[in-house]
Amino acid sequence: MQGALKKLYYIIPACCFFPFFSAPLALFAGILLAFLYKGEEAYKTGKLSKYLLQASVVCMGFSISLSQAVQTGKVSFSITVVSVAVTVICGILLGRLIKVERNTTLLISSGTAICGGSAIAAVAPVLDAKNNEISFSLAVIFVLNAIALFLFPMIGHWLNMDQTHFGYWAAIAIHDTSSVVGACSAYGEEALQVGTTVKLVRTLWIIPLALGIAFFNKNKTARISIPWFILFFVVAIIVGNYVPGMEDTNSHLSWMGKKGMTISLFLIGTSLRIGDIKKVGPRAFSLGIVLWFVISILSLCWIKYFY
Repeated sequence: MQGALKKLYYIIPACCFFPFFSAPLALFAGILLAFLYKGEEAYKTGKLSKYLLQASVVCMGFSISLSQAVQTGKVSFSITVVSVAVTVICGILLGRLIKVERNTTLLISSGTAICGGSAIAAVAPVLDAKNNEISFSLAVIFVLNAIALFLFPMIGHWLNMDQTHFGYWAAIAIHDTSSVVGACSAYGEEALQVGTTVKLVRTLWIIPLALGIAFFNKNKTARISIPWFILFFVVAIIVGNYVPGMEDTNSHLSWMGKKGMTISLFLIGTSLRIGDIKKVGPRAFSLGIVLWFVISILSLCWIKYFY
C-alpha cells in the first residue's frame, strides 16, 4: 500500500500537465497524500516547491502586459500600505490580548500581512525565532492558505465579482503567493494577471517590515532575506513586451509557469504534517483566523467602494 502511495509522488506531478488537473485539485491531492503516506520521503519538497514556485511566477511574467502591470501597481499601492500596517498592528494587539507568545505573534502577523511563508522565513532570522515558533506559524498560515484556495473563488462567484476586483482581493486577503496564483487561475486569466502582479508588489514590503522589526528588536546583526525572484519577474515582463518575435515563446513560457505552479501546490500540500498542526495551540490558530477575517473583510470593502 505504502509503495503504491509513494509512486503517486511521481505520477501526480505528471498529471498536473493535463488540462483537467487544476491548482486546487493539486493542493488537495498533496494534502491527502501527506495524510495517507507514512513511509520514507520520496524527495525533499521544501526547497523544491519554493524554487519551482518562484521560477513558475517568473515564467508567467512573460505574458503580462507591462502597461497593465504598472497601472495595477499604482492602483494597489495605497491598499497595500494600509493593509500591511493594519494587519501588523492588529496582530500585535490581538496577540497581547489573547496571550500568544511574542515571536509567534509577529511571525503570524507578518505572514498574514504580506506573503505567508516567505514573510515568515524573512522575518524569523530578524527575531532570532526558534524552530518550533517558525513551524507553528507556518502551520497556521498553511492551513488557512489551503482553505483560501478553495473558498475564495466560491465567494467571488457568489458576490458576482469581476476578474479584476477578484484579483485585487485575492492578492490582498490570501497569505501566500502560491494560493493567490492558484485561486486566481481558477477564477480566470485576467484575475491571474492582476492577482500575481499585486501580490508581488505586496511581497516587496518584506524588506521594510523586516528592517522595522530589526530596528525595534535592536537586532543589528540579523540577516534579512530579500525576495530577489521579483526582480526576475520584472525582467520577464520587460522581455516579453519589448523583445521582438517573442510572442510564441512568451505563450509557451507562460504555459510552463502555470503548470509549474500547479506542481508546486501539490508539493506544498505534501509538506503538511498532522503533527505540526496538533502542536499549534488554539490561541495561535485563533490569532491567525481573526487576522485573516479582518484583512479579508476590510480589503473587500475597500475594493468595493474605492475601485
